[in-house]
Amino acid sequence: PEPTYNIEKGNDKIETVVEHLINKKIVGLYQGRAEAGPRALGNRSLLLDPRIKNGKDIMNKVKNREWFRPFGASILEEEADKWFDMAGMKSSPYMLYAVKALKGVAEKIPGVIHVDNTCRIQTVNEKQNPVLYKILKLFNKKTGIPILMNTSFNLAGETLVETPEDAIETFNKSDIDCIYFPDIQKVYK
Repeated sequence: PEPTYNIEKGNDKIETVVEHLINKKIVGLYQGRAEAGPRALGNRSLLLDPRIKNGKDIMNKVKNREWFRPFGASILEEEADKWFDMAGMKSSPYMLYAVKALKGVAEKIPGVIHVDNTCRIQTVNEKQNPVLYKILKLFNKKTGIPILMNTSFNLAGETLVETPEDAIETFNKSDIDCIYFPDIQKVYK
């Protein structure tokens, strides 16, 4: 269902979210209806800068997951083949495939590259998810990196957040730094 917000509207912009990401903050992204399927694709996601060398450790600690668990990434669709061996695919919108990182990529985005030099990626285009696309586009403009760590907005053993209240409850019992609610342009801290 469409979410109902019992939170005061704000006037925060995507620029605010990208600044938090650049400053190594974990950002919850909560928008629209929840995704259906095995992955969080930008409507119920936790995002982090993939350049952070120990980003996996940071996110695993926040989510209370085992240390060895890898993370997927969202990438601008038009940039994917410059970073990964797409094995003939033009896109991977559902984060279902682990692809090999091209030479030199692992050093640039160590937070999302697994020990076997792969990453499970979600390619994002503007039609598919305009908000996540704009976040990735601005992050790329400011950092030269068209990629963000993207994992499900939940903690270990808990279901994916469904309502805005679920998102705030998860935020309150974790070390997530903020939640962006683009539907009401609010950064909740």
